[in-house]
Amino acid sequence: MRKRHPGYKDSDIEWLREIPEHWQLMRVKNLMSNPVIRSNGSSLPFIALEDIESNTGDTIPSFVWEEKTIEDAEIFMPGDVLFTKLRPYLRKYILADRKGCCQTELLVLHPISDLYLPAYLYYAIQTHYFISLADSTSYGVKMPRTSWDKLNQHCLQVPSIDEQQEIIDFLYKAKIKINTLIAKKEKQIELLKEKRAAVITRAVTKGLDPNVPMKDSGVEWLGEIPVHWEAKKIKRLTAVKRGASPRPIDDPKYFDIDGEFAWVRISDVSASDKYLESTEQQLSSLGSSLSIKQNPGDLFLSIAATVGKPIISKIKCCIHDGFVWFPNLKLNREYLYYMFETGSPFHGLGKLGTQLNLNTDTIGDIFIPLPPTSEIEAIVKYISTEAMRIDLVISKIKSSIDKLKEYRTALISAAVTGKIDVRGE
Repeated sequence: MRKRHPGYKDSDIEWLREIPEHWQLMRVKNLMSNPVIRSNGSSLPFIALEDIESNTGDTIPSFVWEEKTIEDAEIFMPGDVLFTKLRPYLRKYILADRKGCCQTELLVLHPISDLYLPAYLYYAIQTHYFISLADSTSYGVKMPRTSWDKLNQHCLQVPSIDEQQEIIDFLYKAKIKINTLIAKKEKQIELLKEKRAAVITRAVTKGLDPNVPMKDSGVEWLGEIPVHWEAKKIKRLTAVKRGASPRPIDDPKYFDIDGEFAWVRISDVSASDKYLESTEQQLSSLGSSLSIKQNPGDLFLSIAATVGKPIISKIKCCIHDGFVWFPNLKLNREYLYYMFETGSPFHGLGKLGTQLNLNTDTIGDIFIPLPPTSEIEAIVKYISTEAMRIDLVISKIKSSIDKLKEYRTALISAAVTGKIDVRGE
């Protein structure tokens, strides 16, 4: 257990409670400003709310600073802290290391007092106290936002500059250690996913008998297959058709919370694993009549956004033209699902993800291996067992990563609000 400060005093603030007796409390407006400087079409490195990760204080892995000309953006300077106005509970914030401009959904916080270091401000807004404060001052139901005028009257804790620097140094070192552990665990997950894909690929292309005679399939992604198997194009097994959307899709008459058929968006599929069990919206009778209906057990495939993602529905639903489906497929759906899941059948069609070029013709022309029905059933059973075993290990590692992230957040809050004394560490 980490040591506490020698003495404390009541802050008279509900979320902050007690603070070290030698710390001050000062209003936000006396520690920082919100300099609203419009970009007015200037070309500057730009960052948007979606470029920032929740909880980490970092940008998303794919983010790259690029100069953009944005008419309605706000300029920030090195040392400024950007904090989300929209849904503060999402915990999106970064410490700027350059001059740039940002989406107006971000508050630009500029330290104006020599009593507050920029890096300390960066940590101070990550605390449970500040997030609770920002959340309580937000307004609006569907898209709650806080504002500078709402936040600037409240108080923040103020240690001495020397102690702030000690806290910054402590948290910097702790964050490196925790992030290193997280990175190692994420690498373990990557390796397990690779192993999972290899297990599935081998099972669907080579079968379960390691001693079976093989033959050349004549298909690049398949290579050799068991001598008694066939290789056929998907279009020889089933038609491949696109979904359809009622237009305009945002018309309320196409939706009904009590509708029989769920409306499937790419985000619903991206957020699901093997099975689609729920969506965020339901279609009205009119809406579903203008789309493509799918029933429990049906398989469909994304050809937009998260390209190449297969899913098996467990509900009655409708799909738009960002998906393809297989109307008269007699083949075991799970066998075809696992094949698509590996990404191997898309070899040569582009990079798996957003750059894949998939349509009804390209999918119909994909060759797949066809074992006898009894072997397909055995393969599906084997894959399900092995995938579940690997998925369980992955789930445990993900849980430990979540706990490390929670510890990181709690440690920041404890140090910055004075619940622990990190001086001399």
